[in-house]
Amino acid sequence: MGHTDVTPEVEAVWRIESARLIAVLTRMVGDVGLAEEFAQDALVSALEKWPEEGVPRKPGAWLTTVAKRRVLDRWRRDERFQRHMVELGRDLVEHDGSADFDAVLEEDYGDDLLKLMFVCCHPVLSTRARIALTLRMLGGLTTDEIARAFLVPEATVAQRIVRAKRTLAAKRVPFEVPSGEERDARLSDVLEVLYLVFNEGYTATSGDRWLRPELCDEAMRLGRILVALTPSEPEAPGLLALMEFQASRFRARVGVDGAPVPLAEQDRSRWDRLLIGRGMKALMASLPEDPAERGVYSLQAGIAAAHAVAVTAEDTDWRAIAALYEALARRTGSPVVELNRAVAVSMAFGPEPALRIVDALRDSGALADYHLLPAVCGDLLRRLGREDEARAEYERAARLTRNERERELMLERARSDERR
Repeated sequence: MGHTDVTPEVEAVWRIESARLIAVLTRMVGDVGLAEEFAQDALVSALEKWPEEGVPRKPGAWLTTVAKRRVLDRWRRDERFQRHMVELGRDLVEHDGSADFDAVLEEDYGDDLLKLMFVCCHPVLSTRARIALTLRMLGGLTTDEIARAFLVPEATVAQRIVRAKRTLAAKRVPFEVPSGEERDARLSDVLEVLYLVFNEGYTATSGDRWLRPELCDEAMRLGRILVALTPSEPEAPGLLALMEFQASRFRARVGVDGAPVPLAEQDRSRWDRLLIGRGMKALMASLPEDPAERGVYSLQAGIAAAHAVAVTAEDTDWRAIAALYEALARRTGSPVVELNRAVAVSMAFGPEPALRIVDALRDSGALADYHLLPAVCGDLLRRLGREDEARAEYERAARLTRNERERELMLERARSDERR
């Protein structure tokens, strides 16, 4: 077969298969850093051989077979590697490293993927390190892609990933799913990382883009994997439902000029009904028998669902949303949730009771540098006819935000009040 450019196919396969491959190799060698090294070796081999031989019918199994053989080859020739494996308590056996293609096809890698998620989100790592490592190992993103998504230098992301892998190795973090209370705590860490990744894609913290859909797509993909691997955990489908509902609005959230479009002004005919349907299915799976035990992600998904089923903005059941926010505020004690509750209260009962909630938040100082506090305050003041005060709040919100699109929106609202 003649030489052909299969780089796009290799990249696509890598994005799909890399997490599974790294998980399998981590099970073998007990070290995420080493596992990625062997996985990269298999990738290089694919780039060398597939142009001549063609892309295999089962490329993931091909990569896994090659990588396992590389592990065994190194085990045979490298005494330092053998000593390292002994220190980690790993004992490689030849049939594991030299598994043939058909045997690879028969393996079930679900547990390995779940274990890799728990390793990448281990509490010995900082939140930023967990996010970077998760996107690298489970999302298949390059350091450059992660850096561009979060608007930080590529070297910074690379350093975080290297340090994270070293920390996991130094702490000898086991490749396992913990049990009992530790598992519950660690699962919340995994969910939080996916939640943070999605939120950064849904509303970028800084830069000139309002949305970063590629991050949302990765978070949803990993969320679907997590739901499949933890069928008895209601918060996993709760988070997935929330992400599906929020993602359903993407086409309507941004105007032709890239500017954000507020929820009340969105063309709901452009909302993705398929994603809404998926969200409803996941939401139903997240509901416990006792409503009082409903989790925080399930509550947020319920709020998003109330928006999703409203044909028009005027049809929104704001009283139900306010009640869900009240339950969420009791569960979390979060001032951000309380601010969102104020918005729902304003829509259900008017701006005056909502302004009292906002004033209490301002007095507490908990959201002193949070740009959405003055933004919400500005909206409430404008509805009360207090235009000068509203304009000052919008200008303050514009100063606090680091997202250029959001800044433009706040300044436009300030100018709008000025013209009245």
